[in-house]
Amino acid sequence: MHDSVLQSPDLTLKADSNAVVNYKRDAHNYITQLFGEQFPAIKNGFFNVYMSKGIIIQPHWHTNVTEMVIVVSGKVITSVFDPFTQELLTYKLSPGQVSVFPKGWFHWIVAKSDNVHILAIFDHPTPDIVYGSDFLRATPKEIMHRAYGVNEEDYAEAVAPIKESVILGPPVGDGKPMTRQRPGQQPGWQYWDP
Repeated sequence: MHDSVLQSPDLTLKADSNAVVNYKRDAHNYITQLFGEQFPAIKNGFFNVYMSKGIIIQPHWHTNVTEMVIVVSGKVITSVFDPFTQELLTYKLSPGQVSVFPKGWFHWIVAKSDNVHILAIFDHPTPDIVYGSDFLRATPKEIMHRAYGVNEEDYAEAVAPIKESVILGPPVGDGKPMTRQRPGQQPGWQYWDP
């Protein structure tokens, strides 16, 4: 096997995964990355994700990679939608536990404690990411009405606060995450139970 990177006279097999900040919400909630661009010898890529209780890595999917999440510290809930069974698979994870999101499967992660640190490792050096916030704000209200019978004005009002990609949510300035189920809300809000 010929690998020009490994045979380079400038070969480096060490890198700092904290050197490149991918996204920063605040001092306790941020993502650093290490991908092929920063470290040519790497054959995969990963994010270090740091989160506080109640913060969510928003719903998203990857078009080109499978993702493995390893909990280093804290507790999280991972959820992934199985497109074959049409079921939502949800897992409570603690340090040392792992969850996998197959390529193309819609998923998200919620911090259930403070001081969460997870590694999100991809099976290729750079993931493509489709964020739910982008999909929601780009879909015209008329399409949501035609496709699902959603009231156009209700949809427009619901997505109006989404002005940009939301990577670690809820959006800054949007208040605290919910701590209990609101009357009339669908199951699923239990993700915010204290």
